[in-house]
Amino acid sequence: MKKIFTLAFAAMMFVGCVKSPLVGGIYTDVKDGLAVTGNAGSSKVGTAEAKGYLGVVALGDASIQAAAREAGITRIHHVDYQAKSYVGVYTIYTIIVYGD
Repeated sequence: MKKIFTLAFAAMMFVGCVKSPLVGGIYTDVKDGLAVTGNAGSSKVGTAEAKGYLGVVALGDASIQAAAREAGITRIHHVDYQAKSYVGVYTIYTIIVYGD
């Protein structure tokens, strides 16, 4: 029983959490929609990201506001996100904002 507990604990330590509708244990690369507004047009695209390391440290500003500011967007049309994870050791969460 102790051996099973130790293996389960070790597995949890090496898996970083990623916001995603699907998560692969070894590799994840998923894009999904996050929000839509009634505003028309999307001639600009802005991105913002946060990164995680070893499931222990996570840094960055992956906010919609940061992505809109990066592209000079004042009227948001829609928002997507992309979640990537490499064996939970290195994770990237990117917000993608479309608008004018």
